[in-house]
Amino acid sequence: MHELSIVMEVVKQVDRLAKEHNVKEVKSITVEVGEVSGVVKDYFVDAFNWMRKKNELLKNAELNYITIEAISYCEDCKKTYPTTRYAKECPYCHSQKTYLVSGKDFMIKEIKVI
Repeated sequence: MHELSIVMEVVKQVDRLAKEHNVKEVKSITVEVGEVSGVVKDYFVDAFNWMRKKNELLKNAELNYITIEAISYCEDCKKTYPTTRYAKECPYCHSQKTYLVSGKDFMIKEIKVI
């Protein structure tokens, strides 16, 4: 379960920022997670809930998890399409010359503090 290591890194980053800005408590953390990033939402949420109990700064923090749709681009017909529905073949021209343009990343989008 690599979600735990990702949560640990998020907590590490939030702790660092909190120290830099003299934050006493985090109200919420919003993460954007790509649909094909490999992160399993339920595992991530469980790991976050477990980890926040161990961190005074995050004990009351809410997690907002936003899934970013995976979108691919076709080099031949210059159109985009939902990756998870059609994979590597463009649904418009059936070309294999496609690449992922969104949906693989992970980002801490927002941290609300008190």
